Amino acid sequence: MTAHLAPSAQRRRAALFVSFFMTGVSMATWVSRTPAIRDATGSTTAEMGLIIAGLSAGSMVGIALAGTLVAWRGARFVVLWGMVAIVTGVAVVAVGTATAQGWLVAVGLASFGYGMGSGEIGQNVEGVDVERALRRTVVPSLHGSYSLGVCVGGLVGLGASAASVPVLGHLVAVAALTAIATAGLVANLAHDVGREDADAGQRRRPLGETVGAFLAVWRERRTLAIGVIVLGMALAEGSANDWLPLIMVDGFDLSAATASLVYAFFGLSMAIGRFGGGFFLDRFGRAPVMVVSALLAIAGIALVAFAPSAVLGAVGVLLWGIGASLGFPVALSAAGDDPLNSARRVSAVATAGYTAFLVGPPVLGFVGEHFTLRLAILLVMVLVAVSACFARAVTPPAGVARPE
Repeated sequence: MTAHLAPSAQRRRAALFVSFFMTGVSMATWVSRTPAIRDATGSTTAEMGLIIAGLSAGSMVGIALAGTLVAWRGARFVVLWGMVAIVTGVAVVAVGTATAQGWLVAVGLASFGYGMGSGEIGQNVEGVDVERALRRTVVPSLHGSYSLGVCVGGLVGLGASAASVPVLGHLVAVAALTAIATAGLVANLAHDVGREDADAGQRRRPLGETVGAFLAVWRERRTLAIGVIVLGMALAEGSANDWLPLIMVDGFDLSAATASLVYAFFGLSMAIGRFGGGFFLDRFGRAPVMVVSALLAIAGIALVAFAPSAVLGAVGVLLWGIGASLGFPVALSAAGDDPLNSARRVSAVATAGYTAFLVGPPVLGFVGEHFTLRLAILLVMVLVAVSACFARAVTPPAGVARPE
C-alpha cells in the first residue's frame, strides 16, 4: 500500500504538520474567545453547553461519514473538504457573535466540527500510512503539531482579549490564514491513500456496500476496547477544549485574558506530551505509557477541581494536558496497526472519541449549572480511570510490528 507513497513520505508528513497545526489554531481561536462570545450572545452556562454541542454534533456527522468517504474517495479528498468546512465554520461563528445570535454560532460550530471530525480521520489515515513508510512513530507528533497550534492560537487569543480586539475581526483573520494554508497542504498529499479501489484490479465498491463493510469493524473486540480507551481520553482532552477558559474565569476568578493564557498553557503541555511521547512509546511500549498517561490526567483533573488557588490549578492543568496528550493519537495509531481495513478502524475508534465530544459539553454544562464546572469535571476523571483498565488493547496484535 505504501510503495507508491514512500518517496514523498517526508513531504506528506510536513503537509500533515501544517494541517494539524492550523486546525489547532482554529480551535484555540474559538475557545480562547468563549467568554467574549458568551457575553455577546447573552448565554447562560447551560445554553453555552448547547451551543458547544453544535461543535460535537458536526464532529459526529463528519466522523460517521469519514471512514466511508476515505474508502470511497481517498484521504486527500476528505482532508480538503474538512479544511473548507473549518474555514466556513470559523467565519460563521464570527458573524453569529457579531450579530448576537447564539443559534448561528452553533451552526458555525457544527460546520467547524464536521471539518475537524472528517478531516482528522483523513489526516490520521494519512499519518498512519506515513508512519508505516518511515518505520517510526509519527502520529503522536502530528497531534503535537495540533497542540502547538492550540498553544499559539491561545496566545493570540490572549493578546486579542487583552487588546479588546473584536471577535469578528479576530476569527475572520484566522479563517483567511487557514484557507491560504489549505491550498498548499492539500497539494502535497497523495490522492489514493485509504481508497479501496486504489490497487490495480480492484473494483470500486458501491457506496452501500462500503458502508456495510465499515460497520463490520464494530464486531472486533480489540477495536471496541480501543474505543473505550479513546472515549475517556478524548473526553479528557475535549472537556478542556470546551470548558477550561470558563472554569478558570468562574472557578478561580481570573480575567478572560488570563484564562486564555491558561488555555494556551494547556495546549503547550499537550504539545510537550505528544512531541516527547514517541521516545517513551518506542522504548516502553504503548500499554505502560497509556496507564501512566491516565494517572497523570486523573491527578491533574483532581487538582483543577479542588485546588485552593489558581497557581495549584495551573499545576493541575499541566498534568491534565500531559496526561491526556497521548490517549487519542495512540489509540488511532493502534487502530491502524493492520493495513487491511485501516481506514475503517481508525474511523470507528475516532467515532467513540467524538461520542465523548458530543455528550460531554451539554452534560458538563448542565451539571456545572448546579454543582459548578470544577466539580463537573470529576465525571471526566472517572471515565479516564475506566479507560486505563483497557490499556492492553493498544498493544500491537501478533504479526504486526510497531513502528521503529
